[in-house]
Amino acid sequence: MNPLTPTATPERTSPRSNSARALQKGQQTKQVIIDAALGLAEQIGLEGLSIGALAEVTRMSKSGVFAHFGSREELQISVIREYYQRFSHEVFFPAMNLPRGLPRVRALFANWMKRVAVEIQSGCVFISGAVEFDDRPGPVRDALASSVQTWLAALHRAVALAKQEGHLVPDADEAQVVFEIHGLILSLHYEARFLKHPGAIERAHTGFENILLRYGKTVKHSPIPSI
Repeated sequence: MNPLTPTATPERTSPRSNSARALQKGQQTKQVIIDAALGLAEQIGLEGLSIGALAEVTRMSKSGVFAHFGSREELQISVIREYYQRFSHEVFFPAMNLPRGLPRVRALFANWMKRVAVEIQSGCVFISGAVEFDDRPGPVRDALASSVQTWLAALHRAVALAKQEGHLVPDADEAQVVFEIHGLILSLHYEARFLKHPGAIERAHTGFENILLRYGKTVKHSPIPSI
């Protein structure tokens, strides 16, 4: 063999490359577990989650599932974060492409209603979690409350911008508008999922339009008569 002729050498995988692949695989496995946990939480609530149940659903060992989270509490928090991320991508971010003012507020409500239409069947982590953890201080309750407060703050900003754009009357109470919109969603869940009342979705849409009628710029408020 000519010593000047290059010879093929076996490819060597660096420790750094092996580490990166292992990290990627670990993240993918963790995401599979979170997806399964979210599906369970929507059906049976955050309190119903257990390492054993997830191990069975994902066909992993209990120790394998536990290794990705370290505790049931951290698993619950991861599910809340995943739920909020999906909520934001479905409800909030698409609406940001609409102009400021009522077009954006309408889009937020419309996107929210689309999600609720699905959750009437599957369940809502925010609502079931609020029932489970309303009087139980701790990291899980904090994660739930923070997610809901962040979303309501975003809705409040959209309503405030609608007022600034002149789409709402100057004396419109932004917090009250948000409260009433949120109330429609909560009522819809109760009426449609729990009581199974037909027409609940249509009533929610009607309620939203009534809110806009009361606070819209074209509405002329009559003075409150003195008693």
